[in-house]
Amino acid sequence: MSELLADLLIAGGTVVNETTRFPADVAVKDGMVVFVGDPRFAPKARETLDAKGRYVIPGAIDVHTHIREPGMTHKEDWTTGTRAAAAGGVTTVFDMPNTDPAVSSPKILAMKREAAERQAHVNFGLYGILDERSLDNLEALAKAGVIGFKLFYGNTTGNNPAPNDGAVLEGFEILAELGLRCSIHAENSPMLFWRENRMKAAGRDDAFAHLAARADIVALESLNRCIVLSEWTGARIHIVHESCMRSIPVIRDAKARGVPMTVETCPQYVLIAAEDLTGDKGRIARLNPPIREGRQREPILQALLDGTIDILGTDHAPHAMEEKQRPSFWDNACGFPGVETSMRLMLTFVHEGRMTLEQYVRMASAAPARAFGLWPRKGVVQPGADADLVVVDAAKRGVIRGAELHSERSRFTPFEGMETVGGPVATIVRGRVVMRDGKVLDAPGWGRMERPEMPKPEPRNPATTTKAILRPDAQSW
Repeated sequence: MSELLADLLIAGGTVVNETTRFPADVAVKDGMVVFVGDPRFAPKARETLDAKGRYVIPGAIDVHTHIREPGMTHKEDWTTGTRAAAAGGVTTVFDMPNTDPAVSSPKILAMKREAAERQAHVNFGLYGILDERSLDNLEALAKAGVIGFKLFYGNTTGNNPAPNDGAVLEGFEILAELGLRCSIHAENSPMLFWRENRMKAAGRDDAFAHLAARADIVALESLNRCIVLSEWTGARIHIVHESCMRSIPVIRDAKARGVPMTVETCPQYVLIAAEDLTGDKGRIARLNPPIREGRQREPILQALLDGTIDILGTDHAPHAMEEKQRPSFWDNACGFPGVETSMRLMLTFVHEGRMTLEQYVRMASAAPARAFGLWPRKGVVQPGADADLVVVDAAKRGVIRGAELHSERSRFTPFEGMETVGGPVATIVRGRVVMRDGKVLDAPGWGRMERPEMPKPEPRNPATTTKAILRPDAQSW
């Protein structure tokens, strides 16, 4: 190995993957890891990064972010969003399609990709939307390179209406043939709007009213419907921002039956309790689905640790500050920045002994890579993998402050004032250092669009699909 001249050598650290940790130097060349091993055999390099006393982990993959460009750049754009990601040790973000316009065609995807390629400091994947207008474009969007699709059963920023269940069934039939995963906001819109309107009429205007409108039943009903449709068609699904402890046995049962599903939760659902959301904090922390009662936090955390919930995302959803300060609680925007703070919060759990660093790597990097067709190119530190890496200082202490976030138009957080132990001190994207000691280095356009490599599943009940029954020669099955 000594004859190889690497571009970067990360020296003296301890490599941590999802099941192992060991002391090793890591060498990078042409954007890939080319050596992981004994320092005595490491190649020389043009640049050396000292990782003595620190950990080297695969970069986090945040499968749930809202970068807001195009159409809502007063909230966030690709520059600010990916700078925040780099600061937080996130080397790949997947951006949701509820921008303006929503990503319902290859033409809109191309527009979004162009904006990202000009500005992104980290790698990115782009979702297409699954709704009634996009059905005829799903195959074309897949060919154009979407990371997957997003179905909004619950309302969200962008006011994309929940599609008819018949359209969802047909969409799942198509996705079962394509093999791409569909991320789902699983809330029952008719239920939540009915309950919300009833409370507005009764004069309710508070954080607990928002929670009551989206009670556990709203999530449970939608989750069960998604599972039934996935099991019937064979379409791969991903349930986003799971917050409800009553969902956990449903998820376990579905997975045991072989339903091709993965599930994600976010730091807010294991760190914050609805009981604490009074005054301005309630406005800041308003999001969909809502932060639930404190008794739900530990069951969600345990499900994340045992793998029932596969993935840690963030639902990074910036807004302009004035959109979170409206007089009526119902009028305040839903969501807040999260991509920059997630790793620090979870490493604090590691420091406290509530999870291991290996478990964090699994939920934040390896599991997302497997679920969305990027494994083993990403999610692991080993020769042949992309050099998307983070150097972690487990002893680094700090306090989360909204004023310091890199999401420059959205500098607020429900984690304000939380003390953290552990954090990223260097973020490396495809071999290039894009953050060092908290300072994001200038690297616009360095991020690359990621395309999934997903084996095609065997579609289920093919004789009943919309395509099959519309054929002129269709026979009764």
